[in-house]
Amino acid sequence: MRIEKLEPSQHKQGRWLVWLEDGCLVRVEEGDVVSLGLYTGKELTQEEGEALAAAEKRGEMDRRAVALLTARPMSRKELEDKLSAPVRRRKKPGWEESQAAPEALEGERERLAEDARRTADRMEGLGLLNDEDYAQTVVRHYAAKGYGPRKLREELYRRGVPREFWEDALAQCVAHPDKLDELVSRRLRGAEPTRENLKKTSDHLIRRGFSWEEISAALERYKNQWQE
Repeated sequence: MRIEKLEPSQHKQGRWLVWLEDGCLVRVEEGDVVSLGLYTGKELTQEEGEALAAAEKRGEMDRRAVALLTARPMSRKELEDKLSAPVRRRKKPGWEESQAAPEALEGERERLAEDARRTADRMEGLGLLNDEDYAQTVVRHYAAKGYGPRKLREELYRRGVPREFWEDALAQCVAHPDKLDELVSRRLRGAEPTRENLKKTSDHLIRRGFSWEEISAALERYKNQWQE
């Protein structure tokens, strides 16, 4: 396979366009042009052709990963899950949808998962992906919204953050009694601490992830304050 034309993209800085003799257009990064020794007129061996295709595929997944991480922070697991999800293509009118064999689908999933792991490695190397920092971001966000330790742990688990980063992140956002008192006051709005009102407030705070011991102490402080 011969390279008919090699030129930089006019729209994406750092991207190069490789036109092959069969009419195919391959998009690669500048580093790939150098590492693969590409130039106009070069005859590609089968091995070099496969390397070129792999470079294009790698570049596409890298760009997708950067776009995802730029949109919002996420854990490594979240990124890998999104990158390894098979792309669903819309069926064209009048076309029969072909059914791939289960073995082929499983092989495709495995290849996507491996490509996603390698991409995540590159994103970590670039400093765009960091589970330890992300754990702290998640905890700060939900603690600021008034959620308790159980809810924070649920969010860390749901987002696939490794447990090794949980405790350090949680230690920086220990619920202060004043914060819980503020939540109780906001919920009751100066109302009499009747059994019904206290139960509703307690149930609300339990759903927000606080322990019964923390809630009980905060309700007791409210009752004492209300009686003064």
